[in-house]
Amino acid sequence: MSADLDLALRLADAADAIALSRFRARDLVVETKPDSTPVTEADRAVEAELRTILALERRRDAVLGEEEGQSGSSARRWIVDPIDGTRNYSRGVPVWATLIALEDHGRVVLGVVSAPALHRRWWAERGEGAHANGDVVRVSRIARPEDAVLTFALEQSLPSLAGRAWHARGYGDFWSHMLVAEGAVDGAIDAIGVSLWDLAAVQVIVEEAGGTFTDFAGEHRVDGGSAISSNGLLHADLLEAVAELTR
Repeated sequence: MSADLDLALRLADAADAIALSRFRARDLVVETKPDSTPVTEADRAVEAELRTILALERRRDAVLGEEEGQSGSSARRWIVDPIDGTRNYSRGVPVWATLIALEDHGRVVLGVVSAPALHRRWWAERGEGAHANGDVVRVSRIARPEDAVLTFALEQSLPSLAGRAWHARGYGDFWSHMLVAEGAVDGAIDAIGVSLWDLAAVQVIVEEAGGTFTDFAGEHRVDGGSAISSNGLLHADLLEAVAELTR
């Protein structure tokens, strides 16, 4: 394990402690941001703590966080979503996670997704495989949509592929991509409008698990505002599905 990955896992420990301490609190403070999305006191507290730790241990690195934006201009940049799934968190639904990634000269080199209310943590570093709770994980080998479990964001119309799938669900957010990395789900189409901090950590985990991660145009990027992950064998079908929705 590299020093950077060790730090990322320690950052996740710190985030878990803060977020769990306020999860399902009756007096949890929830506000609405200018973009109409919710933010809780826990989102802000987690990001503030991670920035404090990074300022001590990686003071030369830049940081990009959902709540406080960009600080620094280094080619090494930590990308943080303090709580992905804030709506779930604010209502007591346990499907939420802290997402931590490290980008080096434009390439995401490691990612950690920590979902303490689900008792799950996933992580990956380039060239070292993907892990969940200490176990190595791999994507599935399902090659036909008719045999596949697929997940679609509920914010958009469902493509005809959903009707062909063996099972279609709407897991959403980070979880859909982590289920792809584990091989429990064979492909996932995310919501349109997702941000870099929503995708950076999950991309490297899916790819290190042997999967494929692109935007809706098929580009291997995390800043295009859209995302598809798959076991690779079904990626063309998923790209065609999103193309169908725009025709």
